[in-house]
Amino acid sequence: MTKRPLILVTNDDGIIAPGILKLVEVMKELGDVVVVAPDKPQSGKSHAITLDATLYLKKTSFGIAGVKSYASSGTPADCVKIGLKEVLDRKPDLCVSGINHGSNASVNMVYSGTLSAAVEAGIKGVPAIAFSLLDYDWNANFKGLEKYVRKIAKNVLEKGLPDRVVLNVNFPKVSKESFKGIKIVRQSKSNWNENFDKRMNPMGKEYFWLTGVFENLDTSDDTDEFALKNNFISVTPVKIDFTAHEFMDKLRTWNL
Repeated sequence: MTKRPLILVTNDDGIIAPGILKLVEVMKELGDVVVVAPDKPQSGKSHAITLDATLYLKKTSFGIAGVKSYASSGTPADCVKIGLKEVLDRKPDLCVSGINHGSNASVNMVYSGTLSAAVEAGIKGVPAIAFSLLDYDWNANFKGLEKYVRKIAKNVLEKGLPDRVVLNVNFPKVSKESFKGIKIVRQSKSNWNENFDKRMNPMGKEYFWLTGVFENLDTSDDTDEFALKNNFISVTPVKIDFTAHEFMDKLRTWNL
């Protein structure tokens, strides 16, 4: 008898976030699901890992029959690492991260714990997908996403992904009837125009809140931001290779 696919599910919003519950519901249709997710929100942690503190892992009740779940004190990348080494008894067929509350398109990919969890799985040779919805509300409506999440995950299970490539999927904040479909796109060039809101605590000590305005610097129609603005679901293949290959020959001409 052929084994059902084994699917590792994680996120960066924490194990009690509504988005991960929706993701588990869909993944359970496709395989056997194990959840290893942070015990608290870990947004913006990027690919941070825990080196100078102890890591804890606690078995939890996820509320869905047949789903094993564990809450970790670590970051999203930690969750994948400890899940692969200490929880699962074999290499998973797929790792999915999300569904994140908020955008992980364009420059947000750099800061995203959601995407970094998928990247960590990709480093370990596990096909992986990060899913995000452009709605930061804790009570965001994930209805209507199921069909697309299922379709993308099923394709990855059947076809696989190239070595060290993961998928970054973002859904616009629209009703399911308004989705125009899926676009395969590149990461747009963008930036956060940031400021620090300086305040004083009751003890007279200064502290800061980071604030910012998102700026899309890319007007091309082949980007994730263009797709999302026009109500398409964006799918961006992400390489785990930071090398600027196109600059290497030029760099070799320098007097280094």
